[in-house]
Parts: sequence; structure tokens; C-alpha cells
Amino acid sequence: MTEQTVPLTADTVERYVRFWNRATTEQRHSDDEIFASDVVYIAPIGVLTGTEALAGFAAQFGGHVGAYELRPRTQPDVHHDRARLQWELRVGDASFAEGTDVLTTDSDGRIQSIATFLDRAPDGFNLQAHE
Repeated sequence: MTEQTVPLTADTVERYVRFWNRATTEQRHSDDEIFASDVVYIAPIGVLTGTEALAGFAAQFGGHVGAYELRPRTQPDVHHDRARLQWELRVGDASFAEGTDVLTTDSDGRIQSIATFLDRAPDGFNLQAHE
């Protein structure tokens, strides 16, 4: 654990889910205060750093698949400065993918890092193409 941690709350996780479900990049930036400016997003597709990169990735993903919704599959597990969120990504009426995100916060209680794991990758997803 870091020196001075602020407990991560269920509210922070809910705001994180809302960030992913915003329709536009402008709306995503309205939640910038939940992320540290140098937030690190680590996923099978690569590593992104900063709120601009994270919002840009979300917009690019939506542009590729169309409207989508990130839904928690279970209540998030939260302790200290960490949370584990198991999610399902739905595109239209279909389940697109399932995964688990592990969030950590900084000393101000903002999300500092996100590690994303794919529990069920999208059909046709090629992990080697992203290494």
C-alpha cells in the first residue's frame, strides 16, 4: 500500500462505470475528477497514460462497436485503496465481452491505475495482435 492512501469507495466504482457509459468524449471529461491526471490503464490491448488517452480510447472503442454499456456482474469488492470490478460489456442486446478491472487510488482518492483482465474476450479477439 502507498504511504497515504484514501480508501476507495463504492461511489468511486459507480462513477468509474458511469465514465465508461457516457455517450461522448465531452461527457467523459465531466468525470475527470475521479481520475488522477496521470492515471495508468493497463489492458491486453496496451498501456495508456493520462485522462486524455483514457477518454480517447473509450471514444475510439465506441466508434468501432457502436453504442455499448458496461455493466457490473457482481457487487465490487472494495478494500483500502483497491477495488475489483467484474463487468460485462454489452453491445446492443448482445454480450460482447466479460472482464475484471482492478482499480487503485492515489492519496487524493482519485483512481490512479486500472488493470483490466479479459475473462471472456470478444469473438475473434487476437491477443497476439496487441502484444
